[in-house]
Order: sequence, then structure tokens, then C-alpha cells
Amino acid sequence: LTPQQRRLTNYDHPAAFDWPLLTAHIAALRNGETINMPIYDFAADTRSNQSTPLKSAPVIVIEGLFPLYDASLREMMSLKIFVDTDPDVRFIRRLRRDITERGRSTESVITQYLSTVRPMHNQFIEPTRRHADLILPHGANVAAVDMITTKVVSLIEDECPT
Repeated sequence: LTPQQRRLTNYDHPAAFDWPLLTAHIAALRNGETINMPIYDFAADTRSNQSTPLKSAPVIVIEGLFPLYDASLREMMSLKIFVDTDPDVRFIRRLRRDITERGRSTESVITQYLSTVRPMHNQFIEPTRRHADLILPHGANVAAVDMITTKVVSLIEDECPT
């Protein structure tokens, strides 16, 4: 895409993601392989020419807005968690991040939030909560972290008995 087309891309829509690459990378990590994870350049609105080698591990965490969106990706997950955060908290976090890390103006963040972020959240992200094994209301808490830790340890022990 041209730089202008990339700037107009709705990166809060699932169509903006390279699902085949992501699922291939997760499958490779699950098979013990190292992958070259792409690095995204937010200033240029595209992948950079560089990547980060990522080694497989007993626990693979896929975090972000859309981990529960794709069925083939969900099928590879042993534990699916939806972190439910209040809309105002999500907006404030995005505002701070985009201003400090991405050099955006307050007005541009507000405009993007109202035109794409909020509608895409309501249309695509919020419905994925039904695929979660666990929903964390208002983020993490001690009981939830203990429960998740117990489950992850159990899964590791099942996969890697000593």
C-alpha cells in the first residue's frame, strides 16, 4: 500500500492483521521452533524490515485486542482470558500511549477513538469474550492471578511431566 493508503487503514479492524502469519508463527512456537516476529513501525504505518527472533517456551502468551477473534488461533490455546477494562480506562491508556510513544495529537487520538476504535471494539472485540475460559473484570486481581498461575502450572506439568 502507498503511505497514504496505509494511513487510511483501519488498524482496529481484524482485516488489518496477517492472520495466516500469526497462526503459522503460533503453530511453529508450539512445535518448539524459533520464529522471526515482525516489528511494526508506527511512524511509517507498516512492518519494518527488521524482525525479532522469538524462541519457543513452555508458556506462550498472545496478548492484544484480537487474540480470541480467530477460530484457528483459539483452537491452539489451552487457556483463553478476556480482560474486561472500563471504556474510559481504555481510552485514557490509548491517549497517553499515542501521545507519548507515537507523537500523536490529543485531537487525532480522540477522532480515531470515536471513528474506529470504539466502533471496532463494540463490533469485533467485545463479542470475543464469549470464547474466553476466564473473564477478568476490571483487570487482574490477586484471586484471578492465583487461579491463572495454578492453571498454567497444571498445563505445563501435563505437557512436560518430570
